[in-house]
This record gives sequence, C-alpha cells and structure tokens, in this order.
Amino acid sequence: MLLLKKILPFFSYLFHPLFIPLFGTLFFFYKHDNTFEPFIKYITLIQIVIITILIPMTFLYFLKIIGKVDSIMVSDLSQRKIPMAVQLILMAMLLAKSISHEQVPELFYFFLAGMISTFLALFFLFLKMKVSIHMIGMSSLTAFVIGLSILNYSNWIGIIAFLILMNGVVGTSRLQMNAHTGKELVLGFFIGLIPQLVLWRLWL
Repeated sequence: MLLLKKILPFFSYLFHPLFIPLFGTLFFFYKHDNTFEPFIKYITLIQIVIITILIPMTFLYFLKIIGKVDSIMVSDLSQRKIPMAVQLILMAMLLAKSISHEQVPELFYFFLAGMISTFLALFFLFLKMKVSIHMIGMSSLTAFVIGLSILNYSNWIGIIAFLILMNGVVGTSRLQMNAHTGKELVLGFFIGLIPQLVLWRLWL
C-alpha cells in the first residue's frame, strides 16, 4: 500500500495536462490512417511541443520565480487563472496558424474541444470552483481516441481500455496527493468529455 502511494504521483506527472495535446497528436499521426508526409508530421509536432508545452512551462517557471504559483501542478485555486488564460490564448494561436480545419479536421476539433474545456474550467474558477484539469485532459484524450477508432473502423479495445484505466489511476493519484476532491475530479472528467463528444459530429 505504501509502495502504491509512492507510485501514484508519477501518473500525475506522466499525464500532466500540458502533455495531453502532444499525446493526442502523436496518436493521430502514427496510429490513425493518414497520408501526411513525415516532414509535415515533424513540423506539426514541433509546433505543438513549443506552443503547448515549452512556452507554458517557461511561463509557469517564471510565475514560480516571482511567487505567483507554488508548483507546476498549480493546486491553489487563486493561482490558476493566469496560466489557464495564457493556455487559452496559445491554443487559439495554434488553431489559427498551425492546425487547419481543411487539412486535419480531426486534430482541429480535438484542440477546439480542448479550448472549450479550458474555458469552462476557467469559468468555474471565477465561480470559486476548482475542477481537475488532469481529468479534463484524460477524458478528452480518451474520447478522441475512441472517435478515431470509430472513424477508422479499428479495433483499438486494448488502447481504449488502457486509457479508461488511466482515467481511474490519474484520478486516484490526484486524490492521494490531496489535490482535488471527488466532486472536482468528476466535474473535470465531464468538462473534458462532453465537448469532445459534441464535436464528434463535425468530423466523424
């Protein structure tokens, strides 16, 4: 039991919300049937890494230096507004400049749904309610992979089962780290899931 408690926090870092856009894009390019040239894949991945991981992490580090956030997990409710607003702006830039609706509608709507989820999470912050961004990321990724499996008529039951399991593991990790209540986890799960499901009809 003690070993499990030591291992669980690892999953909060492995499936940190900053990594979810990259995971979804990697899955799209290397598992989903597509005809993109390797160069296009690499350029897109580099842009996503820079915009959704490197810039936000640099900004978080800067906020930590000046005492505006405590850690990369940004557990305190009052500290979340600025990072989430910046994340919204960066995702909007990514959709406007890098991910085309005409060329990659699947990725476009994956990121658009992610923007909607981020906006909703930010909205709840102004209502003094914290939701789990980890669960938003995990449920979003799971819904995206399920959507791609339907699109491809592919039997990805093993991958989907793994992601569903990881939803539970990450949720348990957040509880064990005292980062969220059960209500915040459930709310985050549905805020991540529902926009993805609603936008399915635009690309499935």
